[in-house]
Amino acid sequence: MSETLAEYVASQDELVREAGLALPHQFSQCSYALGPVRQAVYLCLTCPEALGICAACSIACHTDHNQIELFPKRNFRCDCPTDAIAHPCTLHTDKEPANASNQYGQNFQAKFCRCGRPYDAKTERETMIQCLSCEDWFHESCCMLRTRPEPRPPTPEPPEAPAEAGRNGEGADDVDDAASDASSSGLPPPLISAADYDAFVCRACVAAIPTLRRFVGTPGVITVVRTDAASPWTRLGDVPSTEDAPVAIADTDAEVPATSTGAKRAPSPPADEPAAKRARTESTSSTAPRPCIAPPVESVVQAAYADAELDLDTALCTGDVFLTDKFRERWCRCDSCLPSLEAHSYLLEEEETYEPPEDPDSGLSLEELGMRALERLPRDRAIDGIMAFNAMRDNLRAYLRPFAEEGKVVDETDVQTFFEQLNKARAEAAT
Repeated sequence: MSETLAEYVASQDELVREAGLALPHQFSQCSYALGPVRQAVYLCLTCPEALGICAACSIACHTDHNQIELFPKRNFRCDCPTDAIAHPCTLHTDKEPANASNQYGQNFQAKFCRCGRPYDAKTERETMIQCLSCEDWFHESCCMLRTRPEPRPPTPEPPEAPAEAGRNGEGADDVDDAASDASSSGLPPPLISAADYDAFVCRACVAAIPTLRRFVGTPGVITVVRTDAASPWTRLGDVPSTEDAPVAIADTDAEVPATSTGAKRAPSPPADEPAAKRARTESTSSTAPRPCIAPPVESVVQAAYADAELDLDTALCTGDVFLTDKFRERWCRCDSCLPSLEAHSYLLEEEETYEPPEDPDSGLSLEELGMRALERLPRDRAIDGIMAFNAMRDNLRAYLRPFAEEGKVVDETDVQTFFEQLNKARAEAAT
């Protein structure tokens, strides 16, 4: 294989760009000192311990190991610097005790979904969805969003592509959500695509949250249902186009939060109402219980949902829910509904996920990185470095001139020969 100098430079620039996108953060500090936080967790398959490591340690300490990215896990502390892992941590050199508070589900055994299958990126064709609550990952087919496809066949070695194909990655961001959901595998879009919802909660977690279970199948809380065991699966709970229409509430004096389900806000007192009367009204309304504004329960879905806990093969509802955009604003916050939501605060407020600090050098070319390093050197060493670079440049030009004159292509062997000659000359000069 041979390529022109321009093609080689372009390919190196593309590699630098891809590296900057893939690794935009600094990896010089283990997250252990932060305590239990929500962060991206990695499972090291090379190490015998089925434990989790932070993003920084996955690069700095286990870079040559086989790993699986488990993505965010809440209340997790990096296990790399603890005595539970034999492999030494290079970022946090003090050995710490094992993390007793960490929770290790089946993902730490490299198993995923309710089916317990391992994930193989080389053969997997369908998208997997992370549960907002347990943070396990689920296959689209196990959520009845599509039939289970055959595994992807082994990928053959790609043929040498022409230089102009896919230049600069153009077009990579132009793929729509439906095509993205098909995992670039030729699969049709699933029953519910990623653009249709904001968060997913599996049926086991829904069963543990009474308020969420009550909302199953109501507007904005989409679930998958069917009329009988022989019928196809369909979606229930799409938000109607009239979602902003106001809904009358009997206790109009009670203070209720503004929600996108259309709950009316308590009317303001007339401008000419006496101040004393207004004060008494406000005092009464502030202590009155909030009315329940939860939508009517889908009794048919609830009955089918109970069956889903027993046998999904014959159930009429999967029990999984897909929460649409702004779902946190639509919950009922009455005294009956709020407690089970407060016990799972991520349903009320979006969580913060720790990420390592941004790397200011991310995406810079080798030339730019070299110039930055040169600027940090003492003046005399910087001058020596510039002189050495200029000498190597002149030698390289002299070495490549015959290739240019004869129209020959420079290959990898020619470059290796140049540096071997350069190292030999340096060794002879040093003796």
